[in-house]
Amino acid sequence: MTTPPPTDPLKPGMDPSAWIIRFAHLVPPPGPVLDLAAGAGRHSRLFRSLGHDVLAVDRDPAPLAALTTDGIGILAEDLETGARPACLERRFAAIVVTNYLHRPLLPAIVAAVAPGGWLLYETFARGNERFGKPSNPDFLLAPGELLDAVRNRLRVVAYEDIEVGSPRPAMVQRIAARAA
Repeated sequence: MTTPPPTDPLKPGMDPSAWIIRFAHLVPPPGPVLDLAAGAGRHSRLFRSLGHDVLAVDRDPAPLAALTTDGIGILAEDLETGARPACLERRFAAIVVTNYLHRPLLPAIVAAVAPGGWLLYETFARGNERFGKPSNPDFLLAPGELLDAVRNRLRVVAYEDIEVGSPRPAMVQRIAARAA
């Protein structure tokens, strides 16, 4: 199976993020993949096309409904209730998170990466407020915050805290980290 061509990571609901595509082939199928805050399921489709069992989790399952015909599991779950989300009670070969940040979940997300598994995370960073939304610091990663979240728990393979220019200027932070 082939992966779709990389596109810009800031097009939610469109093509998969180039960052996620870059590392997706390193997750051996059929290992289970969690697409957390899945939106319309762009990364769920990618990992399913690579032969993975996929669980797509989002508060609003409506945009994910069509994925059930692709063999993708769908779970409607509010990730911000304060309780540990049920989807993070098991372990995954990969956990994918893009364009989403709820800091209290970071330790549980890292803990749900199975031995040998991957955390592929990409979202907005401080400095993005000068470009527009999101501009609330609650939704912007501090410098090195993803590094701190995985420190002494996962091995960082790649990390960026950069400004991107397309499709619109934004500050993003991204990490690919692997469990021992």
